[in-house]
Amino acid sequence: MTSRGMVVCPQPEAAEAGVEVLRDGGNAVDAAIATAFAQTVVDPLMCGIAGFGSMALWLPETGVNHYLDFHATAPAAARPEMWEDLLEGETRDGFGFILKGRVNDIGYQSIAVPAALRAYEDAHRAHGKLPWARVVEPAIRWAEEGYFIRPAMAAFFSEGSAMGRAATAERLAYSDGGRALYCTPEGTPKPVGAPVRNPDMAETLRQIAREGADTFYSGDIASRIVADMAAHDGLLTADDLAAVRSHRTDPLYGTYRGRRISTNRPPGGGVMLLEMLNILENFDLAALGHNSPDYMQVVCEAMRRATIDKDARVGDPAFIDVPLDELTSKDYAATLAAQIRNGERAVVPRVGADHVSRDTTHISVVDGQGGCVSMTHSLGMPSGVVTDGLGFMYNGCMGVFDPRPGRAGSIAPGKSRFSAMCPTIVFEGDRPSLVLGAPGGTQIVMGVLQVILNVLDFGMSLSQAVAAPRFSATGNVIDVSNRIPRYVTRELEARGETVVRNPVGYTIGWVHGVRIHGDQLEGAADPGRDGVAYEA
Repeated sequence: MTSRGMVVCPQPEAAEAGVEVLRDGGNAVDAAIATAFAQTVVDPLMCGIAGFGSMALWLPETGVNHYLDFHATAPAAARPEMWEDLLEGETRDGFGFILKGRVNDIGYQSIAVPAALRAYEDAHRAHGKLPWARVVEPAIRWAEEGYFIRPAMAAFFSEGSAMGRAATAERLAYSDGGRALYCTPEGTPKPVGAPVRNPDMAETLRQIAREGADTFYSGDIASRIVADMAAHDGLLTADDLAAVRSHRTDPLYGTYRGRRISTNRPPGGGVMLLEMLNILENFDLAALGHNSPDYMQVVCEAMRRATIDKDARVGDPAFIDVPLDELTSKDYAATLAAQIRNGERAVVPRVGADHVSRDTTHISVVDGQGGCVSMTHSLGMPSGVVTDGLGFMYNGCMGVFDPRPGRAGSIAPGKSRFSAMCPTIVFEGDRPSLVLGAPGGTQIVMGVLQVILNVLDFGMSLSQAVAAPRFSATGNVIDVSNRIPRYVTRELEARGETVVRNPVGYTIGWVHGVRIHGDQLEGAADPGRDGVAYEA
């Protein structure tokens, strides 16, 4: 490749960090980890060293082609029945459960075992070129010197509560540290342009740069974490932290219209992506017309069927038998496609009502040697907890576990909950042509799906594909962006569909990716976020 590479992500500051590393001789892994560390500083509710994620690695120079999964697990103290009597409802899109007292949603008991930092170090140790301290350094600088609140951050900060879930402002103000960092003296979220400096995070990152991830999992930082958890009835313990490992897995492969699709395994969302692509391969989507009522109805029915299968049959494969061969088979997909052709409507079982999460971020990186990294990482719904003196917020991943025992997503000690994260690489022959992923809760896989369809079925450039208006059916309504015309949605409503219009024009996942055309790179950052595509 003639280019030294490209970094695409939702934060300009983080992309700068990745590009600096590429220009300094780093590879795609170095750049991805540097970008991820910077993201933990400049988008602190979307991801963090106390979060989780999934990373695709394609490094042709060394023959590497695998995933590094680092999903958050329930602490050893968790029990399947511990919250069963607190259940009030389930979110409409399936991203979490509403409990009395919101113990799973905000505060210390919402925190699952964080694995992100361990995975960053494992990936760098195995595949990076530059020193560890070099890839951490840009994040330290951003924390020490500061950054400012961007429009997408401010929009998220102002989001209210829904279905009993905590509003973002509550999460920001839950801890003294969060209030000091992200709130005005009056206790409201800081506005666009307000500066943020985080010297505690800078010092935490300096310690990690010197001592590696062990300080977080078994050393000084671990001791401070454990003391805070114990003082506030948290579930997380020293033994939980010491046991954290990332997990190397083979890609989950599928095909779509002659292209090979590489995505992640359960408890990640790749199985949903492949199931939907297999169903839709049975339809001439281009003939239906992009975002026409017929097209939307067919795609939504595929989304619903994949969601039903996910809810009932997909979870942590260490705890349940996930029938991957069936769910990703072309024959099974053909059966589901026949149901759609026959006009059969799928019904997604739901306990409750209405919330969509956005607490996730993504990185797509390609380097000058053709190495590719696609990483989605997150805090889930952030817990609101910031330990005094450490500067970072913990995940709130316990909120997505099903409080009803005996189900695919039920709580169990050491169990990972399902995540729709699906960092994906599309191959033309033996070479990557599309590297992409997205934040967006349960809408992640729906956003990634539509970008792939836009490129492969409708011939769009990646920028056009990412910017095109999206829709989703992760439940029994169709959510649409406000840029889908009302004459389209009126037709869907006339057919008996319930349509919920989002006032935001760019929504349903926030896809970020790189398209590779021979030696040329095309990057696309979703217009719904503040992101950029920077070439090194």
